[in-house]
Amino acid sequence: MPKANDDRLTQHAAQSRNLLSQVQRRAVSELLRVSPVADDLARRFQEAGHRLALVGGSVRDALLGRLGNDLDFTTDARPEEVLKIVRPWADALWEVGIAFGTVGCRKRGPGGEGDQDYQIEITTYRSEAYDRTSRKPEVSYGTSIEEDLVRRDFTVNAMAVALPEKEFVDPHGGLQDLAERMLRTPGTPEESFSDDPLRMLRAARFSAQLDFEPASDVVAAMRDMAERIDIVSTERVRDEFSKLITSDNPRKGLELLVGSGLADRFLPELPALRLERDEHHRHKDVYEHSLIVLEQAIDLEEGGPDLVLRLAALLHDIGKPRTRRFEKDGRVSFHHHEVVGAKMTKARLAKLKYANDIVKDVSRLVELHLRFHGYGTGEWTDSAVRRYVRDAGPLLGRLHKLTRSDCTTRNKRKANALSRAYDGLEDRIARLQEQEELEAIRPDLDGNEIMRILGVGPGPVIGQAYTFLLELRLENGPMEHDVAVGALREWWAERNS
Repeated sequence: MPKANDDRLTQHAAQSRNLLSQVQRRAVSELLRVSPVADDLARRFQEAGHRLALVGGSVRDALLGRLGNDLDFTTDARPEEVLKIVRPWADALWEVGIAFGTVGCRKRGPGGEGDQDYQIEITTYRSEAYDRTSRKPEVSYGTSIEEDLVRRDFTVNAMAVALPEKEFVDPHGGLQDLAERMLRTPGTPEESFSDDPLRMLRAARFSAQLDFEPASDVVAAMRDMAERIDIVSTERVRDEFSKLITSDNPRKGLELLVGSGLADRFLPELPALRLERDEHHRHKDVYEHSLIVLEQAIDLEEGGPDLVLRLAALLHDIGKPRTRRFEKDGRVSFHHHEVVGAKMTKARLAKLKYANDIVKDVSRLVELHLRFHGYGTGEWTDSAVRRYVRDAGPLLGRLHKLTRSDCTTRNKRKANALSRAYDGLEDRIARLQEQEELEAIRPDLDGNEIMRILGVGPGPVIGQAYTFLLELRLENGPMEHDVAVGALREWWAERNS
């Protein structure tokens, strides 16, 4: 072998050893923090004649230096035995997952800078697989930790720390894969994804969340087996997708979903944004544009990931494929794509069983995302500002972020002009808010006053009068009581003439 190759291999081995050393140091620090609670629990299992180990994501996160207060354990004890051991020890106990071999509990104990609450799940060694026609896994209990680890999704989640002796268990090379930030499966990807097809979506999520690279055989299996995700319940798919899109780097996971064909199975509107290009009718790559808008929206977030904002940013242009038209002058138009897109967003998110308020808010943002541009580049009237604020309602802050994020042009002059224009709008909104309660705009007369002035009882005409006065309020701002009464009487006279 040439010396240059020897040198490269030696350098790679040294780098790997250094990475492993860093990983192990982080793990020791993290495990020492949770040791009082973990060791106390392990001793109770030991005294009852059972084994306990920290496992899966908890070990992975400890090795990455990001272990939180959610701890996952595995044991040879059956769920009913786990209950007997944990019940007198835990501060709270729940049995929601007991049918799948999992007992949950909460325990307050020392860790880091004082006492903390730990959310703990203890699962009996098990193996599970999907029937080809069933959405639910068939659970069977195992007898060894090695048997439990081989059924895990990826090698980086197939590590354990046996307690209280703190013996590291890594039969599938997860530590090396973690050091190299690689996603591999303990067995073949085909076997792993056949056992639980959701693991394909988890591969995309871990890619985004942890900045890991899936191995080539993992990607190939995702592509070949994408249709198997159809067997997984909508709720599980939705929850996994939400974790992906609220991760630090959702683009990476989204690109894997689209490239593997998984997105076609549950979010086909996303890959549909890859509109074909042609040299005669050039237009934006809507798919790439949407990913950039998502990233720019993330940069504007305050106080952590905003699922509603991120979904709106990703989906704001999904109406474009359906509304695309090639005009005679060579331009490409997408007339009313925001209206079409809002309906598509509402239908898709409802199908994914998102909560009603999320469906409503995201689809409304999609519908409003072009409203700013509809007013042109000139000076906004007070009436236009009032209508903008009223239509956005409690979504105004998110609409600000979405509208700013939607500028992805490389033309700096154009981008700066749009930014200044929106700065001006926000200033106008702030000034008007000092003068008026824009978020709670109401007519200057309420329903009771309208009935008294017109001398009529409840009925459709009161709603029509209310709408008339509301339009006046939006157009002119607050009105003196006598002026509002006069306007109402005039409207009523014209209506009955």
